[in-house]
Amino acid sequence: MCDTLFFQEERERMVVEQIEQRGIRNERLLAVMRRVPRHCFVPPHLAGQAYEDGPLPIGNGQTISQPYIVALMSSLLGLEGDETVLEIGTGSGYQAAVLGELARTVHTIERHAELADCASRILSGLGYHNIEVHTGDGSSGWPEAAPYQAIMVTAAAPRPPEVLLKQLAKDGRLVIPVGDRYGQDLQLWSYDGGFLSPENIIPVAFVPLRGEHGWKDEEWQDRPFPFK
Repeated sequence: MCDTLFFQEERERMVVEQIEQRGIRNERLLAVMRRVPRHCFVPPHLAGQAYEDGPLPIGNGQTISQPYIVALMSSLLGLEGDETVLEIGTGSGYQAAVLGELARTVHTIERHAELADCASRILSGLGYHNIEVHTGDGSSGWPEAAPYQAIMVTAAAPRPPEVLLKQLAKDGRLVIPVGDRYGQDLQLWSYDGGFLSPENIIPVAFVPLRGEHGWKDEEWQDRPFPFK
């Protein structure tokens, strides 16, 4: 069992220097970032680096995102606590834990069974019982629990998959990195006058979204760490 009391000073410094000083002021979100033990979601030999300002590898060519990116993407969803959220790309489970503290229910999908199983064990061990981890093609979403008030995609897509937009509730929000292997824009899709429209937030570099509605292997060869 991971000791959640470790690295409290490092976690506080992460929030102040990496998140607050970059302009995120949502006190509820900041409290969650102070509370969730990021070191529990990284490989044990990297626990001492868990609160540094950058991503870390977690295996299977995947990463745990930079803390600021986790906070930024979470803030863009505008969660108030009663939402059902869909996350595409569970990875380590850290982002799901943050969302689980901010929303009522989280469904998160991971295509790598090994990562999904590991994330599920960590989340359960930490007491997150409102998060359901699914193994499958995240690019197709999880229609069984739709519609979602918020959808977060933590892998880069050539465009927002139409199937995900159809699983978004009216007045819902979707956050997704859109672009190719040379770089992407983090986009917020929200309703304006009854129509979904995008807003570019910042340039980012994520691992590719794989699956029926994402990048095919021959279209985007996996890149070495660091990304996401």
